Formats: sequence, structure tokens, C-alpha cells
Amino acid sequence: MSEMEEVKPKKNLKYLDQGNLANAYVSGMQEDLKMYGNQYTYAGTVYTCAYAVMQIPSTMIIQHIRPSYWLGLMEIGWGVFTFAQAGMHSVSELYAFRFLVGFFESSFFPCMLFVLGSWYTKAELAKRIAIFHMTAPLGSAFSGYLQAAVYKNLNGSHGLAGWRWLYIVCGCMTVPVGLATFFFLPDTPHKTRAWFLTDAEINIALARVEKAGKAAPTPFTLKTFKRILTRWRWYALVLGYVLYGSSCQASGYFGIWLKSEHFSVELRNIIPTGTNLISAFCVVMWGFGSDFTGSRVAFVLGPLVYGLIPNGILAAWPASVPLKEFAFLTCGVQLMTAVFYTWANEICASDNEERAIVISSMNGLQYAVAAWLPIVIFPQTESPTFRRGFPATFGFVIAALICVCVIHWLAVRERKMGVASGGQGENVGVAMEMGGDGYSTDDKVAGDIDTVNGKGRGKVNEFQEIATGGTTLV
Repeated sequence: MSEMEEVKPKKNLKYLDQGNLANAYVSGMQEDLKMYGNQYTYAGTVYTCAYAVMQIPSTMIIQHIRPSYWLGLMEIGWGVFTFAQAGMHSVSELYAFRFLVGFFESSFFPCMLFVLGSWYTKAELAKRIAIFHMTAPLGSAFSGYLQAAVYKNLNGSHGLAGWRWLYIVCGCMTVPVGLATFFFLPDTPHKTRAWFLTDAEINIALARVEKAGKAAPTPFTLKTFKRILTRWRWYALVLGYVLYGSSCQASGYFGIWLKSEHFSVELRNIIPTGTNLISAFCVVMWGFGSDFTGSRVAFVLGPLVYGLIPNGILAAWPASVPLKEFAFLTCGVQLMTAVFYTWANEICASDNEERAIVISSMNGLQYAVAAWLPIVIFPQTESPTFRRGFPATFGFVIAALICVCVIHWLAVRERKMGVASGGQGENVGVAMEMGGDGYSTDDKVAGDIDTVNGKGRGKVNEFQEIATGGTTLV
């Protein structure tokens, strides 16, 4: 089993779970738990707070514990509390279980982005992260189809409402995947003990990442944090991603608007999946396009420019129902997420610890902001028009555009100044090449590799083409 085959079902389950709250809410949970006012928003906030809290610690933990062990344990806990949600009878229980599910889910996304960035070269990474990220909209779409099918076929079975059966079905999928993680996740090249990789294959992987300018792990110390916090990368990349994530908030209220327009339960679950199906196709196309052209910044700016259209429509809130439906369907198409994370991986490639902290901070702080921002700009009492929320997301798109331009300028300036990325002198221009635009020619040219990682792990001259990017990992 390849690394990508292992992570795709896990990411699908992550977003399947995240979509379940909205699907359950519009499928009877609101009435069964007697939810009113802003309680739906609070439930999302509780989950988001828990999800954000372990983002940065998790990427630090996997520098010392094998990712397969850590993620396997966390995923089993996530599955257990997914099951538990089927037995909820009050809003307070909903809050408690959403907190626990968010906590156990929290390690998965940043850790997997770090693992992917540890294995693949600049010419390969965007398409891999895009395929990985494709499972996010597929999971969300599948959640809608699954809830529609569960509601139709299981609602009332054994005295349980359809939304309760949704959590039972999801729990049955999550726990086995957590168990499989112990055996099939290959960790990172520098610490892998995967039973399905030979010593020669591990040597190839180590040679590839060394050639790509990726730094080996070093212990976290206070100097590590000082080094990270005295550079521009953490601040600019985190701010840019938080602004982008905040600009996508509007899509989460599609189902509530459909309910206000008196669409049926089945249609409330099915129609929003159009966004996810569009995203699933486009995000892969976008990742392959970014790798093919060698550009990152253009593939980040393009979706942001387009985002002005649907967010502008929702901010104006026209009378036309089809126009609003178009805006809801397209404002959540997350084309640039995979490319943005690829860009961050490459900007920080020559400092392993900075890469871990930046990636987890991008996701974690975006969720931290998402924990309180909806309460301020999307209170349920203003649904479905949300006269503060939709203009705010339009403004976030503009701010994200400005920030991405600044990131590009800083990355290009650093490259031109010949500043070594991460303080690794020999890696000048290698890790930063994609931080600007375009590939280093070293990605395409085979070189002599006599030893791996300076530790004499064996000659791999016979694997030169593979080790230097001529043939890629699956």
C-alpha cells in the first residue's frame, strides 16, 4: 500500500465527520435536542476550539514519537466519540462530545501534511497534497449522500432517528482506519520502520529528500522557537492562510439557507454536495497544473480573485434565488488550499522544525479564529441573510489577496538576496526556488549519490534516477 492510498481514506473520514454536524442538524437533531438560538454555532465553536488546541503540539510530538503510533491512537479515540454522539439527548452532551471529537481529530491534518512534505520533492508535492486534499470535499459530499440515504432507509429503525444512525455508521468506518494506521502509515524517511519498505527503498527516499534540500530532524529547543519567530515566514504564511480560511466561512451556511427556502430534508443534504464535487475535481487539476507549470503564487492568487464574485453576490444579497444558490455553490470551492500548503512546505523546506511549526500554525490558528469568528459575524439570530457575515467574508478575500502578494514579494526578495533558507548555507536557492516561482533545474538532473544522509546507509548509485526525481514515488 502506498502512502497516498493510506492517507486518502483517513482524510475522507475526517471531513465526513465535520460534515455530519450540519447534516444531522438539518435532519432532525435540532428538534430532538431542542436546539435554539445560537446553539448550533456554539456546537461548532466547541469543536473548533478543541481541534485548534493540539495542532502545534501534535507536529512537535511526532518529532519524537512515530506518526503511525500517535495518529493511530488519536484516530481510535476519534472513532469512539463519534459512536458516542449517537446517544446524545441534550445540548450539553452535544458540546461535550463535539469537544472530544475535535480533540482527537486535531492531530491528523497537520501531521499528514508534514509527513507528505517529508517524502516528496518540489516537482511532486503539489499534486500529492491535491490528491490528499481532494478527499476533503469527497468526504463532505459523501456525508450529504450518506445522511440522505440513512434518513430514508434507517430513520426510526430500532427506535433511533436517522441522524443518530449517521454517527453509528461513521464510527464503524473510523475505528478500523485508526487500527490500520499502526501498520500502514510509513512515518517519515528519517524514522520509518515500515514493514513494506526495504532498506534500499528507504535509502532512495533519504537520498531524494537530501537532494531536494529538506533538512533532517533536530531536537526542539528554545533556540528553535527563537529562530522561527525572528523570521517573516511564520507571520506571513499564517496570516495569509487565516485570512483565506476566514473568507470561506459563507459556504457553511448553505444548508441553513436551503432550509429557510423550504427545501426538503433530502435536498438540504444533497444540493450542497455540488460544491464538494466541483472542489474534488478542481483541486486535483489545480495541483497538477501547479506542478506542471512550476508556479505556486499564480495558483494561489487565481482562486482568490475568483472568490470576489460569489462572496460579493452574498454580500449584496440579491433577490434572485438561483444567483444566491450559484454563490453558495462556488464560494466554498477550495482550489488553492493544497497549493498554499505546498508553497509553505517549500518555503520552509530547509528547516524541518520551522516547517512543522508553520504548517500546524496555519491550520491551527485558522481554526482558532474560526472558533469565535462565526459567533461574531454569523449569529444564528441573523440567519439566513447574515448581514454582517457575508460582507465580512468579501473583505477577507481582499485582505488575503494583499497578504499573498506580500508573501510572494518576501520569498522572491529572500531568494535574490541569497539568504539561506533556515540557516542551511548549502541550500541557498534550493528550498526557496519554489517559494518564488519556478523549479530549480536540480529537480530534473540526476546526480551522484554515494551515501545516504551522511551515515553510510549504503550506496544507491543504481537508483540515481529515482533518487533525484527522474522517477517519482507513487
